[in-house]
Order: sequence, then C-alpha cells, then structure tokens
Amino acid sequence: MLFRRRKPAGFKEKMRELLWPRKGFLRPIRYLTMRILRLSASPHAVAAGVAAGVFVSWTPFIGVHFVMAFVITYFLSGSMVAAALGCAAFGNPLTYPFIWGITWEIGHLLLSREDHLAGQTVDLAALFHKLNFTELWKPVLEPMLVGAIPPAIVTSVALYALTFYTVKGFQTRRHIRLIERARLRLASPAGDMPSV
Repeated sequence: MLFRRRKPAGFKEKMRELLWPRKGFLRPIRYLTMRILRLSASPHAVAAGVAAGVFVSWTPFIGVHFVMAFVITYFLSGSMVAAALGCAAFGNPLTYPFIWGITWEIGHLLLSREDHLAGQTVDLAALFHKLNFTELWKPVLEPMLVGAIPPAIVTSVALYALTFYTVKGFQTRRHIRLIERARLRLASPAGDMPSV
C-alpha cells in the first residue's frame, strides 16, 4: 500500500488517537467547510441544501434524515451534496444527545406537559423493543417533533444566510483569481510559457 504505516500502531497509540486526534478536532470541520465552499452550484443551491440538512437533523426520525433532506432540497432547488454534508455535519453522534435534550425540553414546554408527566417514567427500552409506533408517538416522538420546529427554523435560516454570503464571497474571489491568472497567461509572450 502506498500510504500504509511502516510500523503498525499499537493499542496505546490507537487509543490516544481516538481520544485526541493527531491533527486536531477542528480538521473535520475545516474539511466539511471547504467541501461546501468548493461546490460548483450557485450560492442559493448550496445554502438551501445546507439549510435543509440542518433543518432535518433536528427531527427525531434518524433513519430517514438524508431522504427527508433530499426531498426538501429538491423542492428548494438546492444541492443534494450540500444537503448530505449539512446532515452529516450538524446531525452526528456527537450532537444528537444535545439535539434530543433540547427538542425534548422545548416540546414539553410547548405542549405544557410538565405537570401531566410529573412522577411518571417512560420505559423507552420497552417501547423500542415492541416498536409499537402508536405507543411511542405520544410520550416520545410528539414532544421531540414539536420541540424540533423552533430551533430547526432558527438554525436553518441563520445557516442559510451565513452559507449563502460565505459561498458567494468565496466564489467571487475565486472567479477574480481565475480571471487574473488567465489575463497574466495571455499577457506573457509565448516564449515565457512553461513547457509541459
């Protein structure tokens, strides 16, 4: 293999890499940011895709987030790649516990269920084991879905605006650089051109 390590990593090194990556925790975020910025779609398409992915990530329907994001992106004339990147960046195993906690609390607040559920416990393991959707809806999915709507709207609108203007600025600067490079290439005599 071309990029294989000469000395295989031991258990200690693998555990250290798992807990504290050698290249840092921000590298995946920078990679996703650059991947989104370099998409060849219009700024609206990229921003709509990212916003759809973020919006859907707030919902409790984990198995179908990408499908839901693609459907919303299709109706908004957005980029499917940006929707997938938005889903993966915003809704992942590191962020889901926070998303679920926020949506649960907001849902119970909006549905005024604090006094109704006082003293009662919900046996999630038994509900998921039976997979009875009607029994799972009222105590779990309904408050999480209702609680997902306000933060989903706020974050998706904010990230749409941020992504739109960031991508527009990046594409404008990139276009200016390409025009400048082409102008310099045309201005130089044929003898100065490097040979391939």
